[in-house]
Amino acid sequence: MATGKINVSVDNIFPLIKKFLYSDHEIFLRELISNATDATLKLKHLTNIGETDVEYGNPVIDIKVDKENKKIHVIDQGIGMTKEEVEKYINEVAFSGAEEFLEKYKDSAKDSGIIGHFGLGFYSAFMVAHKVEIITKSYKDEPAAHWTCSGTTEFTLEGSDKQERGTEIILHVNEDDEEFLEENRIEELLVKYNKFMPIPIRFGTKEETIPLPDDAPEDAKPETKTVDNIINNPDPAWTKQPTDLEDQDYKDFYRELYPMQFEEPLFHIHLNVDYPFNLTGILYFPKMSQDMNIQRDKIQLYQNQVFVTDNVEGIVPEFLTMLRGVIDSPDIPLNVSRSYLQADGAVKKISSYITRKVADKLKSLFNNSREDFEAKWNDIKVVIEYGMLTEDKFYDKAQKFALYPTIDNEYYTFEELKEAIKGNQTDKDGNLVVLYASNQNEQHSYIQAAKEKGYKVLLLDSPIISHLLQKLESSEEKITFTRVDSDHVDNLIKTDEEKISKLSDDEKEKLKGDFEKVVPKENYTIQMEAMDSTAAPLMITQPEFMRRMKEMQQTGGGGMFGMGNMPEMYNLVVNTNHPLTSEILSADEETQQRLIKQSLDLARLSQNLLKGEELTAFIKRSFDMVK
Repeated sequence: MATGKINVSVDNIFPLIKKFLYSDHEIFLRELISNATDATLKLKHLTNIGETDVEYGNPVIDIKVDKENKKIHVIDQGIGMTKEEVEKYINEVAFSGAEEFLEKYKDSAKDSGIIGHFGLGFYSAFMVAHKVEIITKSYKDEPAAHWTCSGTTEFTLEGSDKQERGTEIILHVNEDDEEFLEENRIEELLVKYNKFMPIPIRFGTKEETIPLPDDAPEDAKPETKTVDNIINNPDPAWTKQPTDLEDQDYKDFYRELYPMQFEEPLFHIHLNVDYPFNLTGILYFPKMSQDMNIQRDKIQLYQNQVFVTDNVEGIVPEFLTMLRGVIDSPDIPLNVSRSYLQADGAVKKISSYITRKVADKLKSLFNNSREDFEAKWNDIKVVIEYGMLTEDKFYDKAQKFALYPTIDNEYYTFEELKEAIKGNQTDKDGNLVVLYASNQNEQHSYIQAAKEKGYKVLLLDSPIISHLLQKLESSEEKITFTRVDSDHVDNLIKTDEEKISKLSDDEKEKLKGDFEKVVPKENYTIQMEAMDSTAAPLMITQPEFMRRMKEMQQTGGGGMFGMGNMPEMYNLVVNTNHPLTSEILSADEETQQRLIKQSLDLARLSQNLLKGEELTAFIKRSFDMVK
């Protein structure tokens, strides 16, 4: 039996890097600035622990574009490298200097903010450059080194006369990538990926207006001065302790994140945990619209203040992707697929933690200022209801603060609601019947009929309410939700009391036949019901189960047997105790049909079902009757 080591050829490493490792060319700058940041933070750490007596100073990272010579320079004032370190960290692909540094100083460096994990970030430069140079001088008292490579496995390494500590990366840009020689394109990338890096990033200079003194003459013109163009905020709000921030600091940071967002956030949640994983961040609840599809991808994911993505699906629970803000965790690698993230154990723990933290914050807001929480309910309910629907743990916690508002602007928790309605809204089988409306205007007559009975009617109008009601009914015992227009008021809450019809069975059968001659049977099921004589003669209802299943199908999932594609079906409830029904029963055929048609159209009009040509004909017929 023979044993040995597998030799891996690197002849094709550069094509692989360009095609597979980094699919998006623009991240080359992010990677190089991350390396420059690492180098600077390493030096800071060594000076902090007394490992070196060099002056740390106030280092910056310089980005320079030389369009004429087609070069980009990335210059840092960090730890630098000796010639031997260049051979080790640059020539041995995927051997991470940051990882070795962290291992060597693991006890003291765990909070240093050093980013690198894989050692491949530097090679992303070859995605946009046909030649790359490194000119570097170590903080140690050793000569500088100059490394050059033209995208093959061949390189040159020689001495350099560089006197300042740090590293300069020079990219000779490909013809196909000359977009990166445009200053506005580079500034766009710096703002996108490096806006909150912990070391100041300088990109040339800019003109700044000098404020006029208070006693300046009215015609005085302000002067300008040339200052460094610092791209980033090295000390963003999420890196600070909540106790060091005021409400205005959080609002100012929201404006920094979303300069084009004019509305203030409703409230914020500051995330700060260091066990069993590292995570910081700030999440904001903005005002929510009813459209759940336009809210997403506003949370920015960072790794040690380096922007990774604004697609946080799998890291943030789905229902919270409608929020805004920042999440930063060194436990999330920079360059991995979303499927990897979704399967990663640490990421799942992060998702669970965020869910718990948000639930705790909402409960605290509810307990501390219920009136304010109620005032904000309509602006945040979509997120909370979606969370209850998709996250069981959040569902359990949300029962303490999720609200159920009535038509009359009373707000109840679920337990409070059950207590408030049990005396008047329990049916003959002991089931608690929760009545609700989804549109206060369209269902006004049904709401009024229920209120006249002393029933409380909730206003539940979010786009996913049908799904949530299904979950509530399956999770709670002996409770059912019924929309007020799903039946006439006497049938909404079944009791042993029965109304007596003024018509005999034969008369009801004949009346039903008269209606069937006029009413389209493909859309309506005719029901003869004994109601109060003061109730409407005709009423259109839509059965709760059928309507809810169609709504669930239309908003995604839940539609059984293709119900979302079925035509609308309604019940036409005929009040056999109303004087009009007796008149219809005794009228001649022509009068019967005219009265039934007019009454049906009035009932359809009350449900917003009369439109187009039929509405025009109804209006004309009504005017003719008035004449």
